[in-house]
Amino acid sequence: MFSIIIPCKKSNDLLKECLDYISKLDYADFEIIVLPDECVETQHCRVSIRIRIIPTGPIKPGAKRNIGAQHAQGEILAFIDDDAYPALDWLKNALKYFEDEKVAALGGPGLTPFDDSFWQQVSGAMYLSWFAGANPERFYPGKKRFLDDWPSMNFLIRKNDFLAVGGFAENFWPGEDTALCHNLVKAGKKIIYCPDVLVYHHRRKNLAEHLNQAGQFGWQRGLFAKKFPANSRKIKYFLPSLFLLFALFGWLALFLPQPFNLIYFLLWLIYFVSLIISFVQIYAKIKKIKIALATLIYIPLTHLWYGWRFLQGLLKH
Repeated sequence: MFSIIIPCKKSNDLLKECLDYISKLDYADFEIIVLPDECVETQHCRVSIRIRIIPTGPIKPGAKRNIGAQHAQGEILAFIDDDAYPALDWLKNALKYFEDEKVAALGGPGLTPFDDSFWQQVSGAMYLSWFAGANPERFYPGKKRFLDDWPSMNFLIRKNDFLAVGGFAENFWPGEDTALCHNLVKAGKKIIYCPDVLVYHHRRKNLAEHLNQAGQFGWQRGLFAKKFPANSRKIKYFLPSLFLLFALFGWLALFLPQPFNLIYFLLWLIYFVSLIISFVQIYAKIKKIKIALATLIYIPLTHLWYGWRFLQGLLKH
């Protein structure tokens, strides 16, 4: 049996949507555990499924998920965010991967819902190229492979393996899922990426919210570059900070003898060419020209803000 665990602050329209889609899953052997800050009613939800409400108080999402796992009756824990909802074959597709006893956990993509607003779709679309977000398979189906890190918005794990490594890191947010995956890999457990284990994850409504989220992840990655170097010292996580430093101080190369000034202009050329290639890759996936064009604004701003927050996390004592 699956135990679907949903942390949230309170009942909201997106949670109702999530529960509604869960009620339509084509696999019936599951329970639902919702973990709000305070007790909420679910009678108004358009679902006729068994839901357990466990109020937790105002604690971090990782701590909520751990409480849900402690109360779970299923052998497999299925974590999803309250602002996401599953594809109807979510659990059915996941089950076939767990038939391999060597698989401890798996993750799948979080696609942008079709009915998200224009700017929400831009927020999701900008991550569909490697240049923009470094992990497009988190937002668009890729190829099956092994993982060393995956977000908890679509993460399934055997309960025994979850408890054996201590669950989510309760003192982190974001990053509690990175710490969990680090501990799983350290324990020799296998995590796999499954492109057909899909959920739909709503994006941020505007540029300010988008940058705030990107900055949170940048800060977390900078902090984890010290705490979990095996997961977070990959060059891709440092590149936005290098771009930020280049944008701030690269112009000093203009006062140096050749070829430094030529190198400066060449690096800008490489960046803009990469930006155009990113636009082409995004358009090839979504076929929406206006959204793809808008990512040309989101991508540089995200690089700069993520880079700044990464440095803050890296230099934090």
